[in-house]
Parts: sequence; C-alpha cells; structure tokens
Amino acid sequence: MDLLSFKASIAQPQPPAGLGPALQALWWDAKGDWHKAHERAQEHEDRAGMHVHAYLHRKEGDQSNAAYWYRRCGAVASRLTLDEEWEELAQGLLDQG
Repeated sequence: MDLLSFKASIAQPQPPAGLGPALQALWWDAKGDWHKAHERAQEHEDRAGMHVHAYLHRKEGDQSNAAYWYRRCGAVASRLTLDEEWEELAQGLLDQG
C-alpha cells in the first residue's frame, strides 16, 4: 500500500486488513479518534509504536509526555507540523511494509 491508498482508506469505517498497530494508530488519528489511536500505539512497545505514541502526545499538547516517548524510541522531537509528521510517519511505516 502506498501513502495515497492509505489516505484514501480513511474514508472507510475500519482500517485496511493487515496494518500493524502503529499504522492503525495513525489511521484512527486521521479519523479523529485520538483515544483509539492511542490504544493502538500502546499495543506494542516497539520503535514504531513508541514513535507514533510520541506524535500522539505531541498532538494532544502534552509535550513532556511526547518528549519521553521520543527519547524511548530514539528519535528527536519533531519540529514538523503535525500534518507533516503524520505523513512522514505513515510513509516510513508503509515503506517498511
């Protein structure tokens, strides 16, 4: 799946089959369901999940919690807009397959 297809899938009621938890989290975030996105991001404490978790707390406005999760996943806190960070995360996860 490419980024354009992923974005188009947001019009559907459920995420596409086969997405990992981190991509599901971004999908739910794009649907406007922060809480469901947060649940999915926490499902696995792998680097991808922690990075999306950081983004979600940044979006929430909880900068100290976001900083904690950026550190945990080994990433520098993003200076991109939230939309740009979402796209960067989604593209990176889609590229990983």
